[in-house]
Amino acid sequence: MLDDGLSLVAQIPLLSARIFRNVFFDGKHIPSDQNLDWAGNYAHMLGVNDSEAFKEITRLYLMIHADHEGGNVSAHTTHLVGSALSDPYYSFAAGVNGLAGPLHGLANQECLRWLKATHETLGGKEPTVEILTQFAKDTLASGKVIPGFGHGALRATDPRYTIQMEFAKEHMPDDPLLKLASVCYEAIPPVLEATGKVANPWPNVDALSGTCMQHYGLTQEDYYTVVFAVSRSMGCMANLVWSRLMGLPIERPKSVTLDWLEQNAK
Repeated sequence: MLDDGLSLVAQIPLLSARIFRNVFFDGKHIPSDQNLDWAGNYAHMLGVNDSEAFKEITRLYLMIHADHEGGNVSAHTTHLVGSALSDPYYSFAAGVNGLAGPLHGLANQECLRWLKATHETLGGKEPTVEILTQFAKDTLASGKVIPGFGHGALRATDPRYTIQMEFAKEHMPDDPLLKLASVCYEAIPPVLEATGKVANPWPNVDALSGTCMQHYGLTQEDYYTVVFAVSRSMGCMANLVWSRLMGLPIERPKSVTLDWLEQNAK
């Protein structure tokens, strides 16, 4: 398990970078640089920006997306399939299929697209808390959602969002989408909280990750889920190794009857 897991983690960045260059750069590939670290080399092979800052935001992105508590769809699916003693390649393939679902792996590009659309709607007007507060109210009143706020498990500001914001303010303080995101952080949570329907009105990791990546030239939003998958390989493989080490049994969810469901639904 450890040997296969290490091989998969080593190969995923090369495979993913090759896919990126095939799709967006006519198959003009950039050789791996063995002098770089795992994440820095991935940034190098993508070829959109050879600066140290892009390598650093890629390192940050890959680390904070590696895995969180194992209950999300892709990490849980990888663990579930691996619990049947499937090898890491089968297990991770299953997990990535879960990551492809729009409710799981598309969040960061949806947040970026929302910020871009909001920025365009403002028409160059400087974003303020007052303007964004009204914009958020109008968005909710129209039946739409505001992506990037709330989390299935967290009930506070996502610490991964905070880490990204600190990086962004240091390295890209003049980025217009960052300025907009900063105002959103002040304006949107009170609006969501006032509805009484949102358990966690604070921003999550997806609220800023796309903004950071596009600042350095990774503007191909449809590829963001692939970057997510590269990062997830690290966490998922670590969890599989621990599962084997601890001898965890096959995972079998509890079952209930239709009568039980009907009774409790009432």
